[in-house]
Amino acid sequence: MSAYRISQLAERTGVPASTLRYYESTGLLPAERSPAGYRLYDEPAIERLGFIGTAKRLGLPLEEIAELLHVWENGACVQVKTDLRPRLQARLAEAQQRGAEVAAFIASLRAALAHLDALPDRSGRCDPNCGFLTLAADGPAAQPGVDESPRERWRDAPVACSLTADDIGERAQQWHDVLAGAVQGSIPDGLRFTVPVQRLAKVAELAAAEQTCCPFFDFRLHLDGPHLHVQIRASVDGQPMLGALFDPPVS
Repeated sequence: MSAYRISQLAERTGVPASTLRYYESTGLLPAERSPAGYRLYDEPAIERLGFIGTAKRLGLPLEEIAELLHVWENGACVQVKTDLRPRLQARLAEAQQRGAEVAAFIASLRAALAHLDALPDRSGRCDPNCGFLTLAADGPAAQPGVDESPRERWRDAPVACSLTADDIGERAQQWHDVLAGAVQGSIPDGLRFTVPVQRLAKVAELAAAEQTCCPFFDFRLHLDGPHLHVQIRASVDGQPMLGALFDPPVS
């Protein structure tokens, strides 16, 4: 049976010797000792390190990895599967929540940039009437149920789209794809769609792009556990375009 000293195991696996020592101190990677006191590792230690590395890449903490190692080495494969599944589900839920938060932040930044670019160039100092200060204070997208800013620019924005006819068709298809299977309903001045929260990044990206070319649309995104509620409103003159772009069946 092969025996590896710590430097040899580090070279073989790519795991630093300092990490191997730490794993030994926590009980994750036991080591034998040579008569001279050197750490010695057998071939199964390589498999054990592979298991630890995979579990770490999946976001599992060392405490849980230690519990899994005990099952992996002493139980049947089905027991490992049963033990591992809820742990991975928990990590997935955490990752989705972080992803939703990041996507919402990206959407806020894009909306802020689009809003900033649309503001007129003023020679004077910024003051409380500055549109960007209002945006910074209130946020680019208020949540449903929160009182809206007195200045709803989308209501007075001209109904004009900077996209070409081909681009409009492509944009409509993008919305059709991202809203496929959505639960749809009507709200004052617009429509409401409910889709899986995993689509947040794409919805936010499209909404930010839409605000740039069609400022008469208003978008509100609301995270609700596994669901994303999307509210899309339009000015009175923009209602026909709202219906043309979003109202067709999205099954």
